[in-house]
Amino acid sequence: MDFNTENKLYDWVRGFTVDFDKNTGFSSLMETGKRYLSQMQGMYLDTAAEAEALRQGDPLVYEFHSCPAPLHAGDIAFGCSIVYPGKVGEEYYMTKGHYHDPADTCEVYYCLSGHGYMMLENEQGDWSCLELTSGHACYVPKYYAHRSICVGKDEPLVTFFTFRADAGHNYGAIETKGYRKLLVERDGKPTIIDNPKWGK
Repeated sequence: MDFNTENKLYDWVRGFTVDFDKNTGFSSLMETGKRYLSQMQGMYLDTAAEAEALRQGDPLVYEFHSCPAPLHAGDIAFGCSIVYPGKVGEEYYMTKGHYHDPADTCEVYYCLSGHGYMMLENEQGDWSCLELTSGHACYVPKYYAHRSICVGKDEPLVTFFTFRADAGHNYGAIETKGYRKLLVERDGKPTIIDNPKWGK
């Protein structure tokens, strides 16, 4: 079966296979969406460092797959996220972060390679920051915003994810308020700090 032609609309009921490289997260069958620093303006605390990085170019911060599954209730979406090593000021490269829509959607991430963290928080103020290394899975509960952060210096954080296929992504609350906590590098190691811009 030709994945790219016969199944182009991803609305079939039959089973299928997709390849994912366990080190890079890339697939020969699926394209990735890309997020450059210019698409994340305002997400980082150090706006001067952000502006300087943009003056020197527009670095690729992370990539992710569109999921090849029917977007229906009862179906499961999946793909890989690849967050590259790098920093803006003291802050590590990260995904924008999102809630799901509907918000009562859970998600599972399985770390294929690299070193990073999953930042979680809900609207009531509960938060956690869970370490991700190869072979570890992370459960994201319903009603929690989540963001992947790469703390490795030489290799990307590569995770395989899966969630209910009919759920969308709500970026609005994060773009408006940010996260309560930030993960930065202090004394050469990841350190959690309060976000002085949160809610402003």
